[in-house]
Amino acid sequence: QVQLVESGGGLVQAGGSLRLSCIASGRTISTYSMGWFRQAPGKEREFVAAMSWSGSRTNYTDSVKGRFAISRDNAKNTVYLQMNSLKPEDTAVYYCAGSRRLPGTSLHDYDQWGQGTQVTVSS
Repeated sequence: QVQLVESGGGLVQAGGSLRLSCIASGRTISTYSMGWFRQAPGKEREFVAAMSWSGSRTNYTDSVKGRFAISRDNAKNTVYLQMNSLKPEDTAVYYCAGSRRLPGTSLHDYDQWGQGTQVTVSS
């Protein structure tokens, strides 16, 4: 089992930036695909970004392409989500997730989840 803990959320004005971190413990994530999802109030959890275990493959939802960047440091057992040009519609709880499969876009592709970190973007 891998335990995932997100951090880095907070309140930011529109146009600002945040970097989320997801620190894993329990076992190495070097063989895991890692993803970020988000859930806004009253909405379903949705895919944001994912990266393969080697970092060679990435995937983003269209609404964040060009603004968000996922990265990982396997030596630190950590995954990051750099979020730039934030918009009020990015407001959500952001979750880190891990998978032994390819970096998919469905919640069902992932079996390890963190508790989430709140991101609030004010207009």
